[in-house]
Amino acid sequence: MDNWREHAECRLHDPDLFFPIGTSGPALMQAEQAKAICRDCPVREPCLRCALDEGEAIGVWGGTNETERRRLRASERRRAKAGRPS
Repeated sequence: MDNWREHAECRLHDPDLFFPIGTSGPALMQAEQAKAICRDCPVREPCLRCALDEGEAIGVWGGTNETERRRLRASERRRAKAGRPS
């Protein structure tokens, strides 16, 4: 899919929803709302891949938050170091 963004569910919602400010209280609820939209998105995987490849450090991408993407990148690095495909 060349331009996956055209098929993203998030394009139908307020972009601010996907960029919560903070890591507790209302920001956690906002992130969960964004992730719920991502769950049904037909382009969740390419979105997440793009965020991982581009090093997106803020916001919800592909149903993940910043901390979850950091863990995924670290896991990918460990597998690459061990010579295993991701």
